[in-house]
Amino acid sequence: MRLALYCPNLGFYEREKDKIGRGGDFFTSVSVGKLFGALLAFQFAEWLEETAEPAKTKNDEKSSFQLVEAGAHRGDLARDILQWWREHRPGLFEGIQYWIIEPSDRQRERQRAALTDFEGKVRWFDGLGALEPVQGVIFSNELLDAMPVHRLSWQRSGRKWVEWGVARNATDFTWAPMPDRTHATSGLFSQSWLAQLPAELLDLLPDGFSTEISPAAESWWSAAARKLRQGRLLTIDYGFSREELLSPERTNGTLRGYREHHLASDILASPGEQDLTAHINFSALQELGEGAGLKTELFTTQSRFLTSIFSRVIDSIPPQLAFTPAEIRQFQTLTSPDHLGHSFRVLIQRRAVQLPR
Repeated sequence: MRLALYCPNLGFYEREKDKIGRGGDFFTSVSVGKLFGALLAFQFAEWLEETAEPAKTKNDEKSSFQLVEAGAHRGDLARDILQWWREHRPGLFEGIQYWIIEPSDRQRERQRAALTDFEGKVRWFDGLGALEPVQGVIFSNELLDAMPVHRLSWQRSGRKWVEWGVARNATDFTWAPMPDRTHATSGLFSQSWLAQLPAELLDLLPDGFSTEISPAAESWWSAAARKLRQGRLLTIDYGFSREELLSPERTNGTLRGYREHHLASDILASPGEQDLTAHINFSALQELGEGAGLKTELFTTQSRFLTSIFSRVIDSIPPQLAFTPAEIRQFQTLTSPDHLGHSFRVLIQRRAVQLPR
């Protein structure tokens, strides 16, 4: 999965073809229009203004904050957020530092091209490890669901989880069971949420019940929580709670492939030419963040999250600046259960008290 998506030469996200939007392989909230970025910018401004007041009172100087976006795709969301801040919150815009975590050289160049108007305002980092402690917001949009997963199935006869790997026959890739030693005694599996399921629940799982674990996503969230000196950690992504991942309608797991807006019939076919995604375990992320000292503020759908912001924006602007019909249509797409509103979940965790440097 890592190679198929991120290989520098052949990976899906590295290819020159435009993958997002009507002519690509999938839609995102960002591709709907600028409203998504504007709503996030408004929310970020509220959070940072709330933090800035006590900081200015204590130090009697202008506070500096960081907005850290992980996985900025083409840079469109960063541009939309920065444009809104420059127009509507010039004071905050002056002191903000916009940091992008992007390991891909090719993606960085695309992002720089999109953000030429903000030269000097944006910094790039290869990964979380390169960041200084963050005071502000660390956020991602549709990032964690594209991190590599391990696919496992429950074997009732042996009362064990069997991991599935990828093998190759004469012409194609195919699924093949991995030897027990690859995961049964490893820290990878023993520390996962599957290893913690009670025997009573395992007795109810049908034979062959499949699901995924994503150590990469969980490790990323834990590292991001530790980097947050003060502020919020936010992700918007496909995902479920632990209980939802075990529901009967998900006996085949959540690993999917998409190509030209259609569900792929074979996710192992045409590697590098289709998107691969698996729903993340929000329960695991929540526990990891809380273990790092963060407090969970919100876990909800994108629809409820954006509707709350939208209502506060309306209350804060004069009637002559009301949303245009095009923006109203964007909002409906972003929040409709039939479009993006229910598919995406939002997790927000906060560190209210500054950690020492």
